[in-house]
Amino acid sequence: MKAFVVTAPGESSVQDVEAPAAKPGEVVVDVARAGVCGTDVEFFTGEMAYLHDGHSAYPMRLGHEWCGVVAAAGSGVDQSWIGQRVIGDTMLGCGECQRCRSGRQHLCERRTEVGISGAKAGALAEQLAVPVSSLQALPEAVDDVAGAMVEPGGNALRAVWAADLHPQDRVLVLGAGTIGLLAARFAVAAGADVHVLDKEEPSLSFARSLGLDGVWTASDLPRLAFDAVIDASNAAALPALALDLVEPGKRVVYIGLAGTPSTIDTRTLVLKDVTAVGILSGSPGLAGAIDAYASHSVDPRPLVAATVGLERVGDILTGWRPHDAGAGPKIHVDPRI
Repeated sequence: MKAFVVTAPGESSVQDVEAPAAKPGEVVVDVARAGVCGTDVEFFTGEMAYLHDGHSAYPMRLGHEWCGVVAAAGSGVDQSWIGQRVIGDTMLGCGECQRCRSGRQHLCERRTEVGISGAKAGALAEQLAVPVSSLQALPEAVDDVAGAMVEPGGNALRAVWAADLHPQDRVLVLGAGTIGLLAARFAVAAGADVHVLDKEEPSLSFARSLGLDGVWTASDLPRLAFDAVIDASNAAALPALALDLVEPGKRVVYIGLAGTPSTIDTRTLVLKDVTAVGILSGSPGLAGAIDAYASHSVDPRPLVAATVGLERVGDILTGWRPHDAGAGPKIHVDPRI
């Protein structure tokens, strides 16, 4: 089969590789769509911390946001999965430790991550093999475009859950990328008064097109009382800004990661009696994201600007966008074209 392979920083190609076989407890999935995200870019550039702490190594096959159809099932797997449209969890725990047994497999010390760590091949390929335990079935109401947005949607939904919003609460989302805008859409569905802050005009214009209550830059952000602030940015200075902007006694949620260390003043955290929550992984939010997409309370599809084939993935990772791409932040890959 064909797969996109990164062999060194800035070096990649589409290669013919051995097609996966379904081991016991696994399925093989024909990939229908896969998303390209900022984590993939960091692996491509060599900046990703996992490359430097031994969790990941080249060559790598990227891709952890995906949907597809089960093509084969290994021994011990219910054969009714074959032909089912599915998405899969990125985080694959050992299944034996206390964290896995308590439903926190995304925090397992021995976990592998599809397309990210533990040499687990990702979905920027025609097929991939994953444990059946990682699958979630997709209803007909969730098409392939939305299906490949379930993984980032699970992350965004967890951030909104952590914000503990009530109808009419005012929330500020820092960063108008995929996670930030999905969080904004889930917050709108929860009945909140939703504002977004970013610094790039194309991102701001697109956010305005989604009908949010306020879209701002740092220079024109009004001094409003924010019941929650969700930091979905990759800017090292914004975690501290989130703490400054949130109302005393309320919540800040950190889901974005900067390339350099971020700092907050814990004296401010204490004196404002603020609850701070960190979010790693969409795992506990995948089913909720599917439900929201299926009910059409949240539609992620406007965020997808274009769909390309495997041959253009390297270009996408260097910042290229198709001339006919829409304004959204997400690019999808269809390995069948």
